[in-house]
Amino acid sequence: MAVTGEQGPPRRGVAPEGGLLLFRVSGIPVLLAPSWWIGSLIIVVLYTPLVGRILPGVTTLTSWLLAAAFAVLLGLSVLAHELGHCLVALRLGIPVRRLRLFLLGGLSEVARTPRQPRQEGLVAAAGPVVSLLLGGFCGLLMFAVPPESAAWLLIAECAVANFAVGIFNLLPGLPLDGGRLVRAGVWAATGRREKGTRAAVVGGGVVAAGLVVWALWGLAAGSEDRWLRLGVCVVTAWFVILGARSELAAESRRGWPEGVRLSELIRPVLQLPAESPVSDALAASAGRGVVLVRADGVAAGLLDETAAAQLAGTSPHAPAEMAAEPIRADTVLLSSESGEEIAERVRETAAWQFLVVDDEGRPAGVLRREDLRAAMTRSRPPA
Repeated sequence: MAVTGEQGPPRRGVAPEGGLLLFRVSGIPVLLAPSWWIGSLIIVVLYTPLVGRILPGVTTLTSWLLAAAFAVLLGLSVLAHELGHCLVALRLGIPVRRLRLFLLGGLSEVARTPRQPRQEGLVAAAGPVVSLLLGGFCGLLMFAVPPESAAWLLIAECAVANFAVGIFNLLPGLPLDGGRLVRAGVWAATGRREKGTRAAVVGGGVVAAGLVVWALWGLAAGSEDRWLRLGVCVVTAWFVILGARSELAAESRRGWPEGVRLSELIRPVLQLPAESPVSDALAASAGRGVVLVRADGVAAGLLDETAAAQLAGTSPHAPAEMAAEPIRADTVLLSSESGEEIAERVRETAAWQFLVVDDEGRPAGVLRREDLRAAMTRSRPPA
């Protein structure tokens, strides 16, 4: 039902969190959250009475079984929808952390946000396209079975589930796919992603209000599905409001502090031999980043001040390399990169300091996560 890129980098060597691991698709773990069972139980309880009205004469047990089948088909429809998002994201080179099914929806967590409006639009549109195609296929399949039979109702349920998932997700508000399409459109027109986010967040508020109004209208009109509608709409409106707020908060964290240059945030860099006493390296690191270099000229890493302080407390003459944080490809930033690219790299990477180099690979300074966070807090307007 939603795609998010604000979940942070996966922790290495840690099993996926968030629910029961069902299987993996292209390396993406598919998880079933505990809340999915709650949502399914609500659907079964509220949908069972409708089965008896649709198929007069069915037994109570059959009504419960067909209602349970509808809950499962809805879950499979959401799964197909989310897989559409995931496969297109992977095709565009956007890593996907995991896919979760929960309560009345699903969530595809990408490891980074799309770099371009086109990517945002393609990933967002993929899910509804899959749902509508499956709904159309099931709609045609209904003509191949006897009408008003149990098989006919199961196929109809599958068609309704997919059409519901596809059409609902096209509503123009975050965190729904329609909201992401709105964001992509405004982003493409203005060149500012944050403007697209704000427009789509407003759309999310309108969608949530519309859901509540529709539920209340069903109660006032005495609609047969009024209780099912009320339960689904209230929970979904709550999900939309929370999701829109989360998107707005994430947008405020992803940008670069306004009016601040990278050179103003990076700390001077000092190169020391990797075999230097850790106490000396720690003393030299005050206000600076320290690159530890081995005798063969290869960098051993950046001095981790916390680890260095602990080591110096017990073995002050130990080689500083023992307190080095390895320099990886994802912890090296180019000084020529845009502010937004740097901010996103810092947010996505599990590291607290980054080596900044010029276009020729020469160290230009060290950027610490805490310094960037402080600058963003200062530049953020008061609420």
